[in-house]
Amino acid sequence: MKPESIRKYRPFPPVDLPDRQWPGRTLTQTPIWCSVDLRDGNQALPVPMSVEEKLELFDLLVRIGFKQIEVGFPSASDTEFTFLRTLVEQDRIPDDVTVQVLVQAREHLIRRTFESLAGVHHAIVHLYNSTSPLQRRVTFGDATRESIKQIAVDGTRLVRSLVNTVPGTDVRFQYSPESFSDTELDYALEVCEAVKAEWGPTAARPIILNLPATVEWAMPNVHADQIEWFSRHISQRETVQISLHTHNDRGTGIAATELGLLAGADRVEGTLFGNGERTGNLDIVVVALNLNSHGIPTGLDFSDLPTIRSVYERTTRMTVPDRQPYAGELVFTAFSGSHQDAIKKGFDRRARDTAAADPGTIVPWGVPYLTIDPQDIGRSYEAIIRINSQSGKGGVAYVLDREHGFDLPKTMHPQVGSRIYQLADALGRELSPDEVRDFFFRDFVNLQAPLALVDYELDHHSGARGEVACRATIAVDGTERVISGSGNGPINAFVHALETAGLKDFSVTDYRSHAVRGGSDADSAAYVQLQTGPETDRRLIWGCGVDPSIEMAGLKALVSAWNLARP
Repeated sequence: MKPESIRKYRPFPPVDLPDRQWPGRTLTQTPIWCSVDLRDGNQALPVPMSVEEKLELFDLLVRIGFKQIEVGFPSASDTEFTFLRTLVEQDRIPDDVTVQVLVQAREHLIRRTFESLAGVHHAIVHLYNSTSPLQRRVTFGDATRESIKQIAVDGTRLVRSLVNTVPGTDVRFQYSPESFSDTELDYALEVCEAVKAEWGPTAARPIILNLPATVEWAMPNVHADQIEWFSRHISQRETVQISLHTHNDRGTGIAATELGLLAGADRVEGTLFGNGERTGNLDIVVVALNLNSHGIPTGLDFSDLPTIRSVYERTTRMTVPDRQPYAGELVFTAFSGSHQDAIKKGFDRRARDTAAADPGTIVPWGVPYLTIDPQDIGRSYEAIIRINSQSGKGGVAYVLDREHGFDLPKTMHPQVGSRIYQLADALGRELSPDEVRDFFFRDFVNLQAPLALVDYELDHHSGARGEVACRATIAVDGTERVISGSGNGPINAFVHALETAGLKDFSVTDYRSHAVRGGSDADSAAYVQLQTGPETDRRLIWGCGVDPSIEMAGLKALVSAWNLARP
């Protein structure tokens, strides 16, 4: 902003709470969760959900494990009313699920809301009215504090009187001083005390006092101070459940909720992936998985997050950003070389620790850059490391290993990684896992120029001193010739044959082999490292061979390395 623009703003006043307790607390248990995903008006969907889409999303919320689900404003539109009636008539509300209905403190809306509840077994009637000085001055034309409080009390009285009109429904009551976040604390308390006195809650049947950050005006620590102040000053605290409903105008809705829980709140309202008006509501997925990452069970099942995301995006026509915590396409993806190396080492170390642990022992999670195990929320390991020009040796090795079954020797990683990300840089884009494999094969596997292995015969009985003898047909720059040699194994015999033909200017310094994991049962991979070059400029070169025969794979790897060593 320009300096003259900034002068119109003022800092949000702090809360006078010098003995605040929340900074020293630790979260150890989960709150009561309430989904408000079906509140169409406040979710500000460009295309409102149809009844069928609402039913699909409701069923999803039930499967996830929500026991309190707000089904919207039945008094606001025919669609909202019909949706709740459809849930009842199709018997889609489980016995252990309470549906919540939202209504302004206006008589005709309250009466219409109770009409929608016929046949509902368990319901929360959520009454609200705005209380902040800004709303009192601007929206309600300089309404007095007393008149606003009376609206809340009158609405509560009407709700209480209508409970008997739905005799088969267990009705609980929730009140929100809307815009609590910028309402004077003493006045918010005064209104809530009046509402509570009118309702008459008990410890067995507490009232829900929802304290919404309708607009996020302040830092999350101020929100926590507000919640702790309210929790400490409300009378008969045991008869009250304090509920949070944060928004995200400052981008700290999640932090405000977590600090609000430390400050004494019992309950949380929010949505899947933070969908909501303006910058959104609380993202319940993030808060629940944050708790899971600290070993706290939440009662919510996000073990198949990709499916949840798919249903959400289809029914709401909203999209989950690529960098959305936990659910975003790229949040478990590393492009940075140093990150890729650390992640690969972390998975390798975890595999070793798990193999060494006693049966049934749970090895604590600990992989660099990954706060949780992606598999626990239905994300695959294959997408964790992706390759572009910024990738490192470990990232390429990880993709070849996890996706294609090639366990490259560690000292081969720099040679392959450098080549692959040079190709990504030249293309100017990310490489797919299949492209990484294809480039690896093109540049390192079964190379046949300038040297090609045309045919190879091995005799285990004709060599001297128990050695094996080989006879090979090779082609150098297209010209075929037959060479022979002997040694203590197939590769050694072939090396001797190359030496007798004047083609050996190297020494074999390493050899590895394995079955190709996830590929054909007949496929074997071998890796041969050659040391070559003059004394003043020795180079170590790796080649790879793939063949149904482990012996032929080794020979092809040697030929590949020989070809890679050529200028």
